Amino acid sequence: MSLRLDWNNEQDKLEISESFILKLEQVLQIAGEAEGIMEGEVALTFVDDEEIHRLNKEYRGIDRPTDVLSFAMMEEGEDEPEIVFEVESEEENDPFSGMLGDIIISVEKAQQQSEDYGHSFERELGFLFVHGFLHLIGYDHQDDESEAVMTGKQEAVLQQAGLVRT
Repeated sequence: MSLRLDWNNEQDKLEISESFILKLEQVLQIAGEAEGIMEGEVALTFVDDEEIHRLNKEYRGIDRPTDVLSFAMMEEGEDEPEIVFEVESEEENDPFSGMLGDIIISVEKAQQQSEDYGHSFERELGFLFVHGFLHLIGYDHQDDESEAVMTGKQEAVLQQAGLVRT
């Protein structure tokens, strides 16, 4: 197994090219290597503002659209016990084997933010994807220190992938 990207486009507001998906696959490999994660699957879905608004309200209780949501597959809360699955045959009986989680990106928010920040739409999508990936593997930005760590990691991956601010 390797680090894989499974993607889906559930919006029709902006085009997502196959060549850009190849760039996101490269971004995933760079980010995974930087974090020592060489195996797993990330599910990426592109949606519009209406859908991400619905999801944000349903799962986070926040009644507005956002740019990116991440749902880690193996996330454990402080008071939650570790759940161990016993599986006879790795992937055959466990459809979630190796699944890191889901990243959902609003293309409308990404377009708006790319204009606000003065860089390309592709750079903004790459940023949101790396940001979501880091959340999947346990990073957060609840304080200035953890935000600085995430920002540094995101920028390093984007630089290496050639998704720079212009």
